[in-house]
Order: sequence, then structure tokens, then C-alpha cells
Amino acid sequence: MTEKQTAAEEIITDAMANPSPAKSMGDPGITPLSPSHTQQDDTDGVESQQSFVVVVAIDFGTTSSGYAYAFTKEPECIHTMRRWEGGDPGVSNQKTPTTILLTPDRKFHSFGYAARDFYHDLDPSESKQWLYLEKFKMKLHTTPNLSINTDLHAANGKRVKALDIFAYALAFFKEQALKELSDQMGGDFDNNDVRWVITVPAIWKMPAKQFMREAAYKSGLVSRENPEQLIIALEPEAASIYCRKLRLHQMVDLCTHTTQNGFSPTDNGGSAASQGDRYVVVDCGGGTVDLTVHQIRLPEGHLKELYKASGGPYGSIGIDYEFEKLLCRIFGQDFIDQFKIKRPAAWVDLMIAFESRKRAAAPERTNPLNINLPFSFIDYYKKFRGHSVEHALRKSNVDFVKWSSQGMLRMSPDAMNSLFKPTIDHIIQHLTELFEKPEVCNIKFLFLVGGFAESPLLQQAVQNMLQGRSRIIIPHDVGLTILKGAVLFGLDPSVIKVRRSPLTYGVGVLNRFVEGKHPPEKLLVKDGTRWCTDVFDTFIAADQSVALGENVKRSYTPAKPSQQVIVIHVYCSEKESVGFISEPGVRKCGTLRLDVSGTESAAPRREIQTLMQFGDTEIRAMAVDVSTGRTVKASIDFLSH
Repeated sequence: MTEKQTAAEEIITDAMANPSPAKSMGDPGITPLSPSHTQQDDTDGVESQQSFVVVVAIDFGTTSSGYAYAFTKEPECIHTMRRWEGGDPGVSNQKTPTTILLTPDRKFHSFGYAARDFYHDLDPSESKQWLYLEKFKMKLHTTPNLSINTDLHAANGKRVKALDIFAYALAFFKEQALKELSDQMGGDFDNNDVRWVITVPAIWKMPAKQFMREAAYKSGLVSRENPEQLIIALEPEAASIYCRKLRLHQMVDLCTHTTQNGFSPTDNGGSAASQGDRYVVVDCGGGTVDLTVHQIRLPEGHLKELYKASGGPYGSIGIDYEFEKLLCRIFGQDFIDQFKIKRPAAWVDLMIAFESRKRAAAPERTNPLNINLPFSFIDYYKKFRGHSVEHALRKSNVDFVKWSSQGMLRMSPDAMNSLFKPTIDHIIQHLTELFEKPEVCNIKFLFLVGGFAESPLLQQAVQNMLQGRSRIIIPHDVGLTILKGAVLFGLDPSVIKVRRSPLTYGVGVLNRFVEGKHPPEKLLVKDGTRWCTDVFDTFIAADQSVALGENVKRSYTPAKPSQQVIVIHVYCSEKESVGFISEPGVRKCGTLRLDVSGTESAAPRREIQTLMQFGDTEIRAMAVDVSTGRTVKASIDFLSH
């Protein structure tokens, strides 16, 4: 498409910060030329792999985390990290809990089982001084104006900077992985030889993804000067990349409950999914449930996203919250709040005891589940209320939880199942809505992955909802699916060729005012010309297909020759079609920054051509000064400052 220089037709205000620039206009400084979409060759925008010796993926989960790696020379051989010290009975310790402990003077002390065990062994008077954090990842999803300064609360109620905590955790994994690689290679392994991959939920917005990148820079995982060394992978995409390669003996088909998947024995060696197959990946984690819809395109087995990623905060920690609500009903909210602050380590113990019983919940279960109450809970309750825990249970009219003489809460299976119900209902409602979408038809498989996918209650609910419409497949190593897929993604980031944009993105511009088409309150008269303000210039629409390496092109002109930086506000909306930036549901979500210093030229009108890529897991921007051909430093920032 040739670029027509239609400067008169569209002028953009510099920054468009005010909801209606007609009221406080300033100079309509930047002139966009006509927009054009260009699709580049597949290989463009995808860095070559050869410079890295190994790919290390970090699955930073809400409840548990871990890493895996593969050498680029042996991409088929994925190594999961060494077994962790510690661990819980009945829980596989291939990953470690996402728990972190800081000393009273806020220095990093330990991560995972080590953090939990050390904190547990501290004297109660001491433990109040230490900062212990768990399940903190969800804060990045739930904070509306996420910024570099967002805080987290430790178990003792003290506030800490979220960026520091995430950076400490990534630094811990960097140290562990490099140590393991060094041991394997028999010498110090150079971090520059590693391509790092960090997994995040697909439903995370851009600020949360950028926050993870900032934490990686702060931790020394990679440097700002070499951003390509880190790839952000979307969790269900990683799972999808792994699942499409699954051999039949590596999974369980819930419909037949066979490992062979109900195929004839001659089919035994083949993959489950083949050319043209459409499937849904349901990633059920600790914090979120993420759904992706993919189709396999042969010969190379590339993947195409058929519907934008969806899901919500329906992970297994929802069951923990229901258990906490149940305890509040029995013992009183005031007591539980006090106990968490006064005996934080004992509260952690209680939740660990609940976790192992939670994993024993099943639809057919008939015998009760016993949950061990820490001695300090029983003791502190007596001091707080003046009567016993047993008395509280008798008085509480919660008849499905009893007190056992061994000092345990005894829950009937129905009581345990009722704690699962709100979370599972959310997931089933979401799945039902997804399967009603026209794009989501003829789905051959539904892959259930993530730690929560192991729950028989969830498996049964999904089976009941699907009624045999799709085959439900669970990989054998369901908790490591994302980790292994993230390594495969790091080895070949171009495997997902087409994605769908989760939101509509664009900027505010001025257009020539057209009577009858534009609302009168948007009229701005400048130098005798009638302009319509607040017009939304769409870069990409929600659920629009976008290919890897495809560029959205815009040209901007500095308002004055001396201008050093062009700042343009980026707006987004969940609606597919947006007319004005002032419409409900449209919000300012980021800034595009073009550093034009040092590119001054004699040309009477400088044109800065900007290319934006929306087909990757992160949004990228590049820019060039058309008259000189020099690269202009371009960046898109989505974090609130």
C-alpha cells in the first residue's frame, strides 16, 4: 500500500491526555499520515536461535514454581530441575512452593520448601519480625493500576515492594539453574548463553507482563540492553505446544480412562492431535484458569489461535478462601484475623494441613477428611475466647464439621466438596460460554493441564458439562506440562503463527469534522479549520487475527523542529469497534514514546515511521526517521508511573 501524505485529513494531538482536548487543546502537534498494515515475511521479527546454548524456562506459579531446560543441540531432551529438598507427604516435589522469606532487615533469606520450613521452625516471638510471603503472584492480576511501586503484604502484615519480591524469586531461580548447568558442564556456565523464558497467564494484561520483565531486569536475569534474551510465554500456549506433541502413552483419556486413548494398538506411537485438529487447552492453576483455542496447521505443525484467550481468577486458591470463610463461620472473623497476625507460622501450618486433605477430595469419597489443627490454634483460641475449640464447633451450627478426640477437624466429604463448588462452578460457566462461541466449534480435544487439573471433582464436572462432545485428555505429568511447553517455545518462538488480540488498541486523533457524522460537542475550530477531536484511530481490534511479524504502521511528525521526544497515549477497550477515546470502557493503558533526539535533519517536515507488532506475547514498537533512514528509539510503556 502506498503511503498518501494526508496531513490535512488527520492530525493528532500530542499526548491527548485530556478526555476532551477541545476544552484545553494546546498545539495539535503530531501529524499522522495514512495508516497501513504490512505483513512481513515469517522470519522477520523472530530472532535467530543460534546464539543461545540452552533455553531455561521458569514456571512462576501462584502456588508452586520450578524450572526446566533443554540444550539447543538436543531440543527433544527436556530436563526438569533437580528434586527439591523438603516436600509434603502426598505432594510430588518436582516443583517447589512459591513462598519467599526475608530477614527482619528485608534481605532475601530463602525460597520454596526451605523458606517454609525455616519460617515454621522460628519461635513465634521471632517469626513476627520475619517477612514471609506466599500466593503473591495474583496481585499482578488483581491490581487495577499496577506500577513499579505496587506493594505486597507479608504474613505479619508488613508491606514490601512487589518488584523486589519478584526480582528475589527470579534471582533465586537464576542461581539454581546456573548452578545445575555448571555442575553438568563441569565449569562455570555463562548466563549470556542462556535464553530465559518466564511463563505468565494468557489473561494477564500488558502491565503485568511488563512488570515480570522489569523484575527480570532488576534480578539480573537479563539486561535492559539485551531484551531478546528473555521471552514471556503464555501458560496455556506453552501447554498447547507440549500437548500437540503428546504420544498416546503419555496421557489419559477421561472418556475411556485408558492410557492408550481408545485407539487401536497399531496407532500406539502416533500423536493425539493431527492436521487441522481444533482443540481447547484449559490451564487450571493455583491462581487463574486460562483457556486457549488452537488449530494445528501442517506440514510444520504450527499453531493458530482461533479465539482470544479467556479465563479468570478461578484457580485452586479459591478453595483455600472458602476454607478460611468456613473457619470464620465457626471461630469468628475477629479471631481468625488476629490469629493470622499473631501466629503467622501456625496459620501457614494449618493451610498446609488443609492442602493435603484438599487433594484427597473426590466425587465418590464416603469417609470423612481429618484436618490437623496446630496446637497454637487450640491454645490461642482458648486465650482469645475463654472457651475451647470443641465448644465453638458445638455452638457453630456448622453440622458437617465435627471435632475428633485426636485434635482434628473432621469434615464430611460433602462439606469438602462444597468448598470446591464456587470455584468449579466459575470454571464450568466459563467453559460453557466458550463452547457457545461460533469460532469454537468442532473441538476434537480438551486438554486439562495445570496442578488443579488433577482434581477428580474438577475432572468430573468438565465431563458432565461436555457430555462427550470433545475428548478430555490429561497429560501424565500434568503439573509439568507448562514448564516443558515453555522450553519448547523458547527453542522455537515462531511455532505460534497466528494469535488473536485480547483488546482493541489505538490512539486519539483529530479528523476533519463532518456534519451529521460527528457529534457537535467534539467540534474544535483551529486556524479556521473544523476538526473532530477524540477520534479513536484503531491499531488492532479485539479478537482480530494477527500474524507473527505483522506490523501496524503509522507515521508521526514532531510539532516543532526542536522537539526531542514524541509521547503518544495508547488507549484500549474490550469492545471490538470503538469510535472515540471518550466512550465508556475505553481507558488510557500506555504510552508510545519516540526519542527523536539526535535525528534532526534539514528536511522541512520530519516523518517518523512507527511499526508496532501485536502478534507476539508482548507488544513491540520500532521506529525510523524516513528522511535520514536512522533508527529512532521507540518504546511502549504499560505500567502506571
